[in-house]
Amino acid sequence: MIEEKRHHPLIMLMNLYQLVKGSIFIVFFLFVIKFGSDAAYVKYGRLVFFLFMAVSAVSIVLKWLTSTYKLDGSSFHLKEGIFTKSNQTIPFSKVQNVNYRTSLFHRIFGLTSIRFETGMTGADSAIEFKVIRKEEAEKLEEHVSHPQEEEEGISLVDPADAPPAGQEAGNEQTAQPVLPAGRIVHFTPGKKDILKASFTSFSFLVLFSAIVSIYFKIDEVFDLDEQAQGLFAALMGSSLLLAGILILLLLVSTGIGVARTYLKYGKYEISSDQERIYIVQGVLDESRFSILKERVQAIEVKQPPIKRLLGLAEVKLTSAGGVSLGEDSPEISTLYPFLPVKRAYEMISEILPQYEVTREMKRLPGKSFWIRLLKPSWVLILATAGLAWFKPEILDTERAWLFVSAGLLIIIALLRILDYWNTRYTLNSQFIQMKSGSLSTSLFISKREKVIEVSVTSNLFQKWLGLASIETVNRAKPVLHSSLDDVPKEMAADFYEWYVGRGTEIKYQEY
Repeated sequence: MIEEKRHHPLIMLMNLYQLVKGSIFIVFFLFVIKFGSDAAYVKYGRLVFFLFMAVSAVSIVLKWLTSTYKLDGSSFHLKEGIFTKSNQTIPFSKVQNVNYRTSLFHRIFGLTSIRFETGMTGADSAIEFKVIRKEEAEKLEEHVSHPQEEEEGISLVDPADAPPAGQEAGNEQTAQPVLPAGRIVHFTPGKKDILKASFTSFSFLVLFSAIVSIYFKIDEVFDLDEQAQGLFAALMGSSLLLAGILILLLLVSTGIGVARTYLKYGKYEISSDQERIYIVQGVLDESRFSILKERVQAIEVKQPPIKRLLGLAEVKLTSAGGVSLGEDSPEISTLYPFLPVKRAYEMISEILPQYEVTREMKRLPGKSFWIRLLKPSWVLILATAGLAWFKPEILDTERAWLFVSAGLLIIIALLRILDYWNTRYTLNSQFIQMKSGSLSTSLFISKREKVIEVSVTSNLFQKWLGLASIETVNRAKPVLHSSLDDVPKEMAADFYEWYVGRGTEIKYQEY
């Protein structure tokens, strides 16, 4: 049992920092742009700002004084509220996964943050400790993971009986860390992986996007149109100067992009033991994600167009709990998002051996091709109607709208052909695999016991051709719906019977 206590006092400093950070624009406007102004709205604005900051600072202190937590053998007990008191009791059985985040602020003080994600919604969706000692966070996780073992008592003051916190932190600096017994490292990116990730994610263009963003923000306050036109005219007058500036910007942007990618993926690590999967990412702002293997509801293998061309894929683990540590935190339920396709499939089998992933899948029948190709497209219908109404002249061509409509028809047809070609499925005794997509593809994999709902539907044309649409529903945040259209009706019947047969193997758990 963990006795009732307050959160770490440095959470007040963190909240104050976030308050100041969120007020930067107001400070810039009132005290920089309007410096020396005697306007009444500026004077009253400054007064209101100081009053707001003072009240916010006091509320931060009061919130810390009135917020406590306690853990017993089975639940979290949380209390908070300055004027309106709130008491929460959240059972450990609701916890789906555990997320750590160590930002630069945390690193300065040797602290971290931990978030226990549940499968619930609303105020009970997560239990978060934004500022906490690393040793304490690890003991909290251990207590939640093995409550029966910890029921005799646990102290968060003396970390001597816990594994050295510095061991894991120090090992993160090496390419081959010494992990706890039984944990296996499946992937750490090398230099080539970092470069490939940088160019695949277009992070080398970060400087250009930043310059454009800053320009428009400044232009909202100061009119820069005349200055920009003069600078543009000067650059166009000297092609050599223009080329030199563009090359310099490209080199600097590439360097910044590679550095930015390294800070995000440089210490990426995917590991697992018999019970859990662990993902670590980030150099300065570190995030850690862990999930019990039995809590993985489904697996998605996604390939956007660029990654398909380069033979890369990203593998996403779907769980009933969320994986975010806040609006600014990265997505960390995805295994390294720039894995070679072959390695991605191998890693799924290594990390989750109970999942049988196969590359051999069935294609849709020929009649599915025709129903997909001939299905009316509302995009084409509405676009053609709009073009026919306005009849725009493009390149001085009177009936150019006909060519635009024909081009759109060809594009839609090609996308549907690609979608038919990429759509495949497999159904066996315990698993279902569904792949679909045109330019981007997505492969869905789930065990029968993890599917909570299925549906089989047929419209008039599908019934006429002996086809149907199937859909699965898995626990996730939000709920994950996966579907496949125009499968043979025999497969749809087998799919329904397949789901009905899950009663003999399902394990009932509390969510």
